[in-house]
Amino acid sequence: MARGTEFLGSEWAILCGAMSWVSERNLVAAISNAGGFGVIACGAMTPELLDTEIAATKALTGKPFGVNLITMHPMLFDLIAVCAKHAVGHVVLAGGIPPKGSVEAIKASGAKVICFAPTLALGKKLLRSGADALVIEGSEAGGHIGPVSTSVLAQEILPELAQDNLVFVAGGIARGEAMAGYLEMGACGAQLGTRFACATESIAHPDFKKAFFRASARDAVASVQVDPRLPVIPVRALKNKGSEEFTAKQIAVARMLDEGSVDMNAAQLEIEHFWAGALRRAVIDGDVERGSIMAGQSVGMVTKEEPVAEIIATLLAECEQALARRKAA
Repeated sequence: MARGTEFLGSEWAILCGAMSWVSERNLVAAISNAGGFGVIACGAMTPELLDTEIAATKALTGKPFGVNLITMHPMLFDLIAVCAKHAVGHVVLAGGIPPKGSVEAIKASGAKVICFAPTLALGKKLLRSGADALVIEGSEAGGHIGPVSTSVLAQEILPELAQDNLVFVAGGIARGEAMAGYLEMGACGAQLGTRFACATESIAHPDFKKAFFRASARDAVASVQVDPRLPVIPVRALKNKGSEEFTAKQIAVARMLDEGSVDMNAAQLEIEHFWAGALRRAVIDGDVERGSIMAGQSVGMVTKEEPVAEIIATLLAECEQALARRKAA
């Protein structure tokens, strides 16, 4: 983990996954203040909103934190400029292959670039293209997911890349023992989202948090793709009426494609805007029936509201005990 902490500038190489509406100034600052590495979820924010959010986070913490940007955002380069203005040290690019010039634009400001690598081949390509570190995230994660589990991705990618590169592991991690296993395989740290979503400092609505506390792993299901033309990335969330509404939304967007009223890019943005709105209804308004309760399969291990500092202390204690047991054996 020492390589990860040196890279991030934090006390511990524990990143908070960027969860739209959840990973905002309060949670991000709390995680960084507790020695972890908070990451602002830019999501569908405008450059003006991101500017405000970064400034507000800086007012709450003097520790390092990062910003997660979605590669398909129509104003990506403007958002990169906002990060540069605030001298953000680390930018995470998520949601697809970074568009031409984006990695270079981030690095021009002196910031480090972290990219998501869903396959070994893409991980190698991203590193060649200038990524400073990778996150490999398995399908157990909440929100947008790939098709392969964390355990398989780790076995495939860590032996190949982790010795000479910085690789963080994410997806379904909620205990320190799991962190220990991935560190032993060569990871330089871990990213957790679901475990932090219901922290005391999280602004998520009380009903959103209660939905987490009631849920088990099998309640966090992946969305289905209705039309093969629509490049819809599956999303893992707790099953409710909102899940059914997403299926109906895909059918409506497919019909718009048939009619020629939208092109493929616009269709994809329609889908993303749906998720942004549905997630807001759940997280901010507490509509856990029709909103999107994005959660990873580790949700069954989130049973109560706890301060961020306690969550991180528990994870570290579990991790250290697991490593000590293995060393003694």
